[in-house]
Amino acid sequence: MYERLLDKLLCPAFDDLLLYSGESSAFWLELDAYLADGFCAQREIRFPYGNKYGWSCKYSVKRKHVCDIFAENGAFSLHFRVDNERLGFIYDELSLYAKAVCDDKYDCGEGGWLTYRVCSAEHVADAKTLLALKFRV
Repeated sequence: MYERLLDKLLCPAFDDLLLYSGESSAFWLELDAYLADGFCAQREIRFPYGNKYGWSCKYSVKRKHVCDIFAENGAFSLHFRVDNERLGFIYDELSLYAKAVCDDKYDCGEGGWLTYRVCSAEHVADAKTLLALKFRV
């Protein structure tokens, strides 16, 4: 379960990524609209980070990387960097699942990388809260 699209030679369209995500595609579309409408994020399909990650949509604002969303069989995962100080502002508002993902982040400098799988409406709400940290002044 949650296999990714790993064939580097078969570049999918956005609709293909959504179809692969199955019932979770509605959650992806909600996050896509949140990023596009709320922050003017641009979407780009790419195959980043090496062969084990697979195809994703990179979301960026101007030249600033916001996140990658990786299509998975029946779900999708967000991959993005968070700052520890900013994370501290909203940590207590997050679900237990989101807190566990944050606690297990890959440490890097004054923050780390999160890989956050979205499978429910609660996950979407937490994802929006976490992504908003990227735009907090």
